Amino acid sequence: MNKRSFVKPPSKLIADTDVREFFESGLEYNTPARGMWNIVHTGMLVPKAHQIFACAQGCLRGVILTAAEMFALDRMSWISVSEEDMFDGTLESDIVDGVSEIIGKLPERPPVILLYLSCIHLFSGADFGSIIDELSEKFPDITFVDCYMTPTMRTTISPVAKMAQQLYAALGPLPINCRSVNIIGNDRPTDEDSELVKIIRENGFALRDITLCNSYEEYLQMSESFLDLTYFPYTYGAGEVMKERFGGEHLYLPNSFDYDTIKDNYSRLCAALEADVPDFKEDIEACENALEKAHDTVGDISVAIDFTAVSRPFELAALLCRHGFNVRYIIADSAGEETAAFEYLKAERPDIRIFAAANVNMLNVCHEPHELVLAIGQKAAYYFATDNFVNIILNAGLYGFSGITKLAALIEDAYLNKKDRKTVISLKGFGCASCLTG
Repeated sequence: MNKRSFVKPPSKLIADTDVREFFESGLEYNTPARGMWNIVHTGMLVPKAHQIFACAQGCLRGVILTAAEMFALDRMSWISVSEEDMFDGTLESDIVDGVSEIIGKLPERPPVILLYLSCIHLFSGADFGSIIDELSEKFPDITFVDCYMTPTMRTTISPVAKMAQQLYAALGPLPINCRSVNIIGNDRPTDEDSELVKIIRENGFALRDITLCNSYEEYLQMSESFLDLTYFPYTYGAGEVMKERFGGEHLYLPNSFDYDTIKDNYSRLCAALEADVPDFKEDIEACENALEKAHDTVGDISVAIDFTAVSRPFELAALLCRHGFNVRYIIADSAGEETAAFEYLKAERPDIRIFAAANVNMLNVCHEPHELVLAIGQKAAYYFATDNFVNIILNAGLYGFSGITKLAALIEDAYLNKKDRKTVISLKGFGCASCLTG
């Protein structure tokens, strides 16, 4: 084993960790756990949309392979940017000409084109607005949406958060429909068994979600909803943009593992819908029973949770610890909105160790000897080299009390039934079709 393998992975006991800063930023490492969606997967959610990426060839390789793995190459085109394009004054015109040529060769005109520029365009000061304006004038029957493939945005607005906003940029104003509700920014449907969905549907409201749209016309109807719901931090901005553009209300109902927060979410939702607040006694009892059953099954096995599995890993850890689970490891770079859960764990479980999410020296974790671990999330499964893992990304559509009940069952199943870790986590875009499965 080479010397690099002995570099100690960055980790801290939670007792020694400052909630304001876990680890210093530096050279990063991207694990072979490929379940997280990227902007190609997300853009494909817009029905009938055609994506065009203008970027250097090295970047193109990844996005093209994503589309190919999704069996969606017919919905993607690309324009390769060379070094000469940066200096000959044709950066904008080359994109306009390239997009025009692509449109001319498509078998049918798409109603919307998502045009992605890359970091090289932002560095060079490309006028994206003029590109969109010229294309819109040239092809008035097509809506052009500006999209961004640039990791340099992460210190301002992340590409994921920006993409969540741009998913709805093609929508136009419609009269407000007071019986229609949107869930905004998700890349998979919210579980139909969740109390969130039941409250909306059982009170006679139409539920609109881009993940449920079967046609471009259904997608366009989303702008009529009087209420936009978001529940991930990165989708909050998308909800605010929808509110600003179309005049509806926006409620942020975080996907929480704290019973009081969940009840507060539903109280605020019911107030917006002018509906009665259900009695959640049986739902909470189901959570308690499911967690007790799961704990009886898994016993004292060490548990690791990573931030890609659930949007609030510290809250999940706190919930599990309160129910006797031996949570030992959390993989995350910050506590985000979870200050209360972080401080609880710091006081009650100071022995929990936090690992950096993407530091380059994390590549050594999987080579270190350790006890058998039950992982919640693909990155945790990879880092702790375990086939006993819960294979979910960003809560997998689970929400509220029903989400906790179902997650408890998944934890139990992960203990009882091993998965082929290397095969499972290698599939890009969890939940998407993939040619790699055949």
